[in-house]
Amino acid sequence: MSSTYGKNVKISIFGQSHSAAIGVVIDGVPAGFSVDMEKLQSFLDRRAPGRSPYSTPRKEADRPEFLSGLVGNVTCGAPICAVIRNTNTRSQDYDNLRDVPRPGHADYTAHIKYGGHEDVSGGGHFSGRLTAPLCIAGGILLQILQEQGISVKAGIKEIGGSTEDPFGRIEEAARRGDSVGGIIECTVEGLPAGIGGPMFDGIENKVAQAVFSIPAVKGIEFGRGFDAARITGSENNDEYYYDGEQVRTRTNNHGGILGGISSGMPVVFRVAVKPTPSISIEQSSISYSRGENARLAVRGRHDPCIVPRAVPCVEAAAAIAIYDLIKGE
Repeated sequence: MSSTYGKNVKISIFGQSHSAAIGVVIDGVPAGFSVDMEKLQSFLDRRAPGRSPYSTPRKEADRPEFLSGLVGNVTCGAPICAVIRNTNTRSQDYDNLRDVPRPGHADYTAHIKYGGHEDVSGGGHFSGRLTAPLCIAGGILLQILQEQGISVKAGIKEIGGSTEDPFGRIEEAARRGDSVGGIIECTVEGLPAGIGGPMFDGIENKVAQAVFSIPAVKGIEFGRGFDAARITGSENNDEYYYDGEQVRTRTNNHGGILGGISSGMPVVFRVAVKPTPSISIEQSSISYSRGENARLAVRGRHDPCIVPRAVPCVEAAAAIAIYDLIKGE
């Protein structure tokens, strides 16, 4: 059940990068909520390929087709099922990967896990293409959270180590046939104190699990994160004060979470995204069939940097996790 997430609202994602369609089933959304389809499509467009010079040239409309769960645009209590048809695939670009796996990609581990029966076209079920149905679910839950006064917003913090010229780093890498990664910061505002729990039901646990569904995510930190390990307790502790009748902290090093439970301050976390593994620079690999070392230059259409298109994916994953926690209270 590795493609299913949630306890109080269940998200199940299906399909492969080059299959006839990809999609999601969302079980647990209450009846009577009117989905703003224009807003949902606008959200999906932020992630869709072929929309900027910094993404893959593969063009997909990414317009969801709802098969169940809605009457008109209003939820009816049944599980919501939505699909997106794949229309612009070039599976032949991946033929050589059936024998020679890409360094840095899941080709090899999938080959071992599934005994050579994995779908290599476009990365199969390991592709970033599967974040489109993730964004369908997240886009709907973002609207529900917004109605409750909770906002989830992410943005690019840095790319290729640069905060000054992040897109310049993408252009430099693309010219070389290489790729770069980066860091995305996400903030959840309006979340009341008391959501979450200790041990395995903490906000950090649930958000991290959802965020790591995004391919290429390699790390996550909350609040001051790893930097907190380099300072003293007196520097790291966030002192309390009353703002009228509201309890606040003067700083937010804890990132809005203490003991796995929301404090009422904004929840803040950052996500590290690795460089795209599919690059045209020739690299060393292996040949399964020949049982020997091999060389590989990846063909096909790939993002020189995943970060810009991953921003809405982080928002979607966070929304799914936060809504699941809220619904369980």
